[in-house]
Amino acid sequence: MGGGAAMSVGRDALVAAAREAAGKAYAPYSDFPVGAALAFEDGTVVTGANVENASYGLSLCAETVAVASAMKQGLRGGLVALAVVGGAGGADGAAVVTPCGRCRQVLLELAQLGSTDPLVWFGEGADAAHARLSELLPHAFGPATLA
Repeated sequence: MGGGAAMSVGRDALVAAAREAAGKAYAPYSDFPVGAALAFEDGTVVTGANVENASYGLSLCAETVAVASAMKQGLRGGLVALAVVGGAGGADGAAVVTPCGRCRQVLLELAQLGSTDPLVWFGEGADAAHARLSELLPHAFGPATLA
């Protein structure tokens, strides 16, 4: 999969959007708000925040919320980058947060619709790191597998 066209949204702006989204998280049980920001080839940025539920298994991760929002907006493919931030103790806390396995699969579905391999930024400051989605989910099963 290719990396897509040049992205018009930079890392700092994407991390800031994810941080802002984390501030809107509903995380009363874990006190670990997470925000995600997805950047598309056309410059569109879609964000999401985690939404917890008293029945823990029904909780939604920030990345899944962002992907659902992007799909609702008609975005199918074109995902070139994303940032994920989070932290215990409120939205200002910092922790290196990578997408969980479920979210990696959900992100893969969106990425493969546009044959991209988005860059994933996680963490902030000195601990910030990045990887391609394909590195986070090697040997993935997705729409391309069924083609």
